[in-house]
Amino acid sequence: MADEVQGLAVGSKAVFTKSVSAADILKYAEVSGDTNPLHSDPTYAARTRFKQPIAHGMFGAGIISAALGTKLAPDSVVIYLGQNLQFRAPVMAGDILTATCTVTKVDTERNRLTLDTVVKKQDDTEVIRGEATVMVEALG
Repeated sequence: MADEVQGLAVGSKAVFTKSVSAADILKYAEVSGDTNPLHSDPTYAARTRFKQPIAHGMFGAGIISAALGTKLAPDSVVIYLGQNLQFRAPVMAGDILTATCTVTKVDTERNRLTLDTVVKKQDDTEVIRGEATVMVEALG
């Protein structure tokens, strides 16, 4: 088919699910350097609108990256080129996140895909929405 890149066409999907633990949030703070107490200090977080520590927004965005990097085209090289994000709801320890990435546009000349990216919690609450652009190439 002419409007495909590495077998992916409009409507192709990648889905990735991950449980979020308090330890995951602390590890992300350590790795990223974002030690804002909203993510790690229950006493501090209790004084905020969230009432408890929340995961970093980029932790949730990482679930999108995992879907694209491991599920979209596992036998190809997927290169993340761009992403816009809207953070819509908080994520706490104990939540289960699912990223669904759906191809909306195919650029066969440049081997690029545009994808709708959505992350939802176990109760179907949308926590992140955005659009990604990736390049997909055959493994050499």
